[in-house]
Parts: sequence; C-alpha cells; structure tokens
Amino acid sequence: MKFVIQRVKESSVEVDGKIIGQIGKGFMVLIGVADADTKEVADKLVRKMIGLRIFEDENGKTNLSLSDVNGSLLLISQFTLYANCKKGNRPSFTGAGAPEKANALYEYIIAKCKESVPIVEKGSFGADMKVSLINDGPFTIILDSGTL
Repeated sequence: MKFVIQRVKESSVEVDGKIIGQIGKGFMVLIGVADADTKEVADKLVRKMIGLRIFEDENGKTNLSLSDVNGSLLLISQFTLYANCKKGNRPSFTGAGAPEKANALYEYIIAKCKESVPIVEKGSFGADMKVSLINDGPFTIILDSGTL
C-alpha cells in the first residue's frame, strides 16, 4: 500500500465537471493498493499518516499534527502509484490490486480516517477525476507499507 501525502492549503476533486470533495488546510492523499494489502496494513498506514507532525508550530518547526491544526483529509484512489516502468515506455499496472479488493480497502481507509478526523472527503473510485490543490510548502511525504 502506498500513500502520497501532500500538505495543502486547499484541495478539491471533480468528476464530470462537479466538485465531489473539497477541503481547506490538511492532507490530500493519493492511495494505491496492491493485492497483498490487508486491513492491518491499512491500519498501520492510517495511524502513521494521522500522527505525522508536519505542520508548523509558532516557532516555524514542523511539530504539529493534523488534529493539532484542525486539518481535513481528501482521499483519492490512484492505482497508477503501482506503475512499473522497467520495460519500455508504456507502464504496466499489474502490481496494482484487483479493483474489487482495492475499492474495499479504499473504503475501509476512509472509514478508519473518519474515526479520528472530523472532515474526510473522497474521490470516486475508478472515475476520471480532476484533482486540484495548493501544496503548502511544498511538503510531500510518501508512506509505503514495504518500507515501514
């Protein structure tokens, strides 16, 4: 499982010209799921993400977490995080999880996040989405279950 976490001032996602998710200060997170991933893996990454202290305190140090700044989450499924570009110029996505399993884990992640974050918005699994954001920093963290 992979989370690409971007600290944002604001972010939104639209499908068919309509905004379906929008947040202010917080994290816009791209989520990739592999076939080997489980709810236990998701729990570990969600805990790590929510606990990240990457917002600045009054001294300009990155000491504050999402809850410390009343931040929100915008969670976007993105199977292309599992692109394999080793051969040729056309990526292979065979490392991405099967759609049914990936969607179930994506929905599980959303539910877990809602247990501790008041505002959790989401994209639409499998849809052609247009994601907008103002990256704050920029500050981007990649969590990969294979390296945690």
